Amino acid sequence: MTREEKSQVIKELTVQLADNSNIYIADISGLNAGTTSDLRRACFKANIQLAVVKNTLLEKAMEASDRDFGNLPSILKGNTSVMYSETGNAPAKLIKAFRKKSEKPLLKGAFIEEAVYLGDDQLDMLVDIKSREELIGDIVGLLQSPAKNVISALKSSGGTLSGILKTLSQKEG
Repeated sequence: MTREEKSQVIKELTVQLADNSNIYIADISGLNAGTTSDLRRACFKANIQLAVVKNTLLEKAMEASDRDFGNLPSILKGNTSVMYSETGNAPAKLIKAFRKKSEKPLLKGAFIEEAVYLGDDQLDMLVDIKSREELIGDIVGLLQSPAKNVISALKSSGGTLSGILKTLSQKEG
């Protein structure tokens, strides 16, 4: 690979790192062609982009990025694949499901919404991370709950002020 080609790859990786807030680094070495094809197909179905990268080029792209990847460059050894996803826990769920059939991919680390996770032992925790949409849904549900109580109190008491106060005091107690 010429210097110009390497420079171009680093630029492309830097753009990918900037455009994605959920980045997983995994080891898929040792997978045969059929299993690798199954993994790529599963990634495509889950809307996860999978790319095999050279460690030194990815490290240089991380250095060139505006983001702080913490100790993530320290895990760039051996075979490295990068997974980009819009949903924070999608690659973790895919890796966990895929490992029911195969011992790989191994999670080397992840960068999720500015937080860095190192090691395969973080996989179960990453599976449980809620997506931004799930968190917003939880917050909306919590905010709607008091309003629903007031509306049900208004409906159940016949609309009189004394009935409303009585119903609300019973719900609180």
